[in-house]
Amino acid sequence: MLSAKSVETVRATLPAVGGAVTEITDLFYRKLFDAHPELLRDLFNRGNQASGAQKQALAGAIAAFATGLVRHPEVRPDAMLTRIAHKHASLGITRDQYQVVHTHLFAAIVDVLGDAVTAEVAAAWDEVYWLMANALVAIEERLYAAAGAVDGSTWRAWEVVERTRETDDVATFRLRPVDDIAEAEAEQQTGGANSTFRPGQYVSVQVELPDGARQIRQYSLSGAPGAPTRTITVKRIRAAGTPDGEVSNHLHAHVRVGHRVTMSAAYGDLVLTDTPGPLVLISAGIGCTPILSMLDHLADLGHEGSVTVLHADRSPADHAMRADHEQLTAKLPAGVAHFWYESRAAEQPVDRPSNGRTDGSPNRPTDRAGRMDLTDIAIPTGAHAYLCGPLPFMRGIRTALIERGIPASDIHYEVFGPDLWLGGE
Repeated sequence: MLSAKSVETVRATLPAVGGAVTEITDLFYRKLFDAHPELLRDLFNRGNQASGAQKQALAGAIAAFATGLVRHPEVRPDAMLTRIAHKHASLGITRDQYQVVHTHLFAAIVDVLGDAVTAEVAAAWDEVYWLMANALVAIEERLYAAAGAVDGSTWRAWEVVERTRETDDVATFRLRPVDDIAEAEAEQQTGGANSTFRPGQYVSVQVELPDGARQIRQYSLSGAPGAPTRTITVKRIRAAGTPDGEVSNHLHAHVRVGHRVTMSAAYGDLVLTDTPGPLVLISAGIGCTPILSMLDHLADLGHEGSVTVLHADRSPADHAMRADHEQLTAKLPAGVAHFWYESRAAEQPVDRPSNGRTDGSPNRPTDRAGRMDLTDIAIPTGAHAYLCGPLPFMRGIRTALIERGIPASDIHYEVFGPDLWLGGE
């Protein structure tokens, strides 16, 4: 809780800080990377830095947290903090790094705002920062403890045991821990470190690039929880001459069966809640990956409740793991699927058993032309909705769901990359 004195100071200075927060975060990152170039090389996503997405996300988080403290000083915005903490845990962020950030962030604030940063103002915003930082540290330490990752040691070597080409730009990698497989299976039985994950979670993957950088990206786990192997499905980002697709292109071009990658434990707060009630699972493009993990989990549980599966893609040929989408939905007694395609290409994707499934031909979903439209889709009363896909897509679908009567609190989402959706919960 922010002290009463600081609440008044932050309220008075929030317009000035908010108006300059983009300039402050831009200068902060320049100061940080000048002092610690290894952080840009080996921790921060160079693509998000180049596009400005990370700066925008940081600015939004600071503004949203401070605004929340002023408007509701007795309430901590745990939803936002939890999402950030999961991302930090997947990167191995530790307590001491918050002091490094504090040093360069407050230097940037002073440089941008100048004489407006009095001792009183500095103390109030210092309190804001450490309230946020200490709350994140506490959540992250709990996440590390749950994963058996002492002091942020979340990284582990994994070996590719299978690689599957899903589309021209999408490949699936199945991996197992490099540790003796018997040890890994024992961990699975006892709930040891890295032994399982919850449907909808992701891992961080770190690769060494030709320039020596060890860049990290997050990928949703697309297989079923509980197995000793992990499955990630990676879409190649085609952005020649930019750092946006550094890791995805490296994985597509260089990682084959028998190769090793460094991977974190599983994290992420978009997880399927165990409920017998109706579910609506909505995705677009490669956003289908966490949804497939949820479907796999529901099929394994023998879930009997209503499950409505909605997916949008450019064309049938671009729809990664369409066969999985069909087969897993068909395993659910009350499962129904609708797929939208902007371009109805003549060629259909090859239906092939996935993950060793040979359960026969499922009932095919309803294929629709154009962009996703929920107008004539039955949305069950009391449903929980899970969304994953591009941010503009999710904003539009969330609005449509609310208009159909689903409370905002029952709509859950995952954003690939920095979360630029403020107030999305």
